[in-house]
Amino acid sequence: MVDKNNFHNILINPKNKILGINFLRTILLVFAFLLCAKGFSQAQIKVADDKKNFGFVKRGALVKNEFEITNAGNAPLLINDAEVSCSCTTVEFPKKPILPNETFTVIVNFNTASVYGRQDRIVVLHSNATNSEVKLRYKGIVSNR
Repeated sequence: MVDKNNFHNILINPKNKILGINFLRTILLVFAFLLCAKGFSQAQIKVADDKKNFGFVKRGALVKNEFEITNAGNAPLLINDAEVSCSCTTVEFPKKPILPNETFTVIVNFNTASVYGRQDRIVVLHSNATNSEVKLRYKGIVSNR
């Protein structure tokens, strides 16, 4: 069994270098500093133009939409995944971390072989950024002839 008085003496005694109150204060300050440092060090996605209009195309055409994106944060940006609304859309994005202030291109390919008429689609990028879900939109009209 642990003697209550001895345990209290170990934790509160400022002369005790191992578990003294000064030691506990130091640990709490270091922990608080690390939490604050993590909060200030984050990636952020900035899209130059998040909407594209590809106009009129004939059915069967492959439409290539390019979105210019910058890491506006102060930590490396990592895009984890791209969510598409249909199998007619594929997305090409960098798999490596994007450094702060670095600009890159996300390419959204739209295969019109199985669609026609007015098209309005959204691609959602998932990342480690503060704005982790970014929507990229493209639209246009696919002619049946």
